[in-house]
Amino acid sequence: MTVSEQTTSESATRPVYRQELTPLSFLERSAAVHASRTAVIDGEARFTYSEWLVRARLFAGALAAGGVGKGDRVAFLAFNSEPLQLAHFAVPMVGAIVVAINTRLSPDEIGYILGHSGSKLVFYSPELSEQLAQAPPGVRRISLGTDFEELVAGGSEEPVEAVLEDEYEVIAIDYTSGTTGRPKGVMYHHRGAYLNAVAMAMDLRLDCDSRYLWTLPMFHCNGWCFTWATVAAGATSVCIPKVDPPLVWRLLKSRQATAFCGAPTVLIMLVNDQAAERLAEPVRVLTAGAPPSPTIISEMQQLNFDLQHVYGLTETYGPYTINVPPPGSEQLPPVEQATRRARQGHPNLLAGEVRVVDAELNDVPRDGDTLGEVVMRGNVVMKGYFANEEATEAAFAGGWFHSGDIGVMHPDGGIELRDRKKDIIISGGENISTIEVEQAVVSHPAVMEVAVIAIQDEKWGEVPKAFVTLKPGSAATAEEIIAHCRGRLAGFKVPKAVEFGELPKTSTGKIQKFILREREWGPGQRRIN
Repeated sequence: MTVSEQTTSESATRPVYRQELTPLSFLERSAAVHASRTAVIDGEARFTYSEWLVRARLFAGALAAGGVGKGDRVAFLAFNSEPLQLAHFAVPMVGAIVVAINTRLSPDEIGYILGHSGSKLVFYSPELSEQLAQAPPGVRRISLGTDFEELVAGGSEEPVEAVLEDEYEVIAIDYTSGTTGRPKGVMYHHRGAYLNAVAMAMDLRLDCDSRYLWTLPMFHCNGWCFTWATVAAGATSVCIPKVDPPLVWRLLKSRQATAFCGAPTVLIMLVNDQAAERLAEPVRVLTAGAPPSPTIISEMQQLNFDLQHVYGLTETYGPYTINVPPPGSEQLPPVEQATRRARQGHPNLLAGEVRVVDAELNDVPRDGDTLGEVVMRGNVVMKGYFANEEATEAAFAGGWFHSGDIGVMHPDGGIELRDRKKDIIISGGENISTIEVEQAVVSHPAVMEVAVIAIQDEKWGEVPKAFVTLKPGSAATAEEIIAHCRGRLAGFKVPKAVEFGELPKTSTGKIQKFILREREWGPGQRRIN
């Protein structure tokens, strides 16, 4: 038997043409190629790549000495920080699995995730200690700071013996928001993390001179895989615990940061901050989490941000598609450019396939008008839901991952979202896209943010209502907003009511429409669709 045929025994030598894909290889390489370059900056702390590899080995060694091994889950309830990014290498070095938890969840939700994942220990930011009030009693708690540093110092600097046998082993479990029930644990494998990290480094155009600003939470899809992508590129990670617009502007203007990611709401915060002004040099930005309006895309462009729109879900390692403007699109009128850039586009280089289908999984026409569900299949689709076979089978029905997003397919093969299934408004038998209505509302010069939902109507069943946040110092009445929309929408799509105030959001900037719906419909009330 030749070496290439020996694949069944654990002791068999792997073929010379195969190496298991894992993002752990990024740190090993960057520690050699970019040894003296800065890997991470976190406040006053900074580490070169050679130092950071040693630190990762120390952390991994300490975990192993504490009994953490292959398949064990290690949780983090932490703000963006060097230790949290370090965990994305040190934890899988010993074969364990990273469980990064949303810092804005309730103690009950956090307790559920710790219990459901079976995490052996949880590292936490000291400010978040009270949110561990309902953690299972068997979970060991370690505070980031002195306790963490003492643990790391007790590890060994020796290289950790490789334990990865199969690139499809799980590297991370990311929990969904759980807005329609308990959160589900989405399993990422080493191969998918490797491939999407490479794709993200390419799409954001990172290199060893890039300084990536952590405005995106690392707990969200492992920072859209940028916890690994930055290291693959040899870039510098600049950690800040939360989005602070004046600080972000200082870092961008001084070129201490050259790229970042964020939901449209983060972009809205930046363009409306007092420090906002056109940058001397362009800054590369990826945005996702909700379809950006043409208005915010245009405003970012005027401030010299090189904005690219990406789309994905927790179940697809974060970004799955990217909108790449075709040649000549810069000749279009600015409004048309922004409108086209608001589409979700095509799969990234390493993602896989995306389709828009009807209920029988048939492709809808490529007419930019016929609605269908967005489904995916490929390299960066989750392995499944942890300890939830029923939900996994439902999500993978027909051999495709069902996103639950409603969209259209354009003639060029690019997709454009029109709504979530649960958000489509059915008014008098007509489907209304809340995204389309929101884009009309936010084009009003006084509007900063908007969310549109269905409300009950005696005649039509459902009609749109807009919840609006105005820009600082701006004023507008409900009648003015409605009149503005009449010139941009068909009559049945125009909001029938407008309410002003602050919008409820997740920690990643997504507007929580389910809260608005419950407020209008009442808990447990069923809608038409």
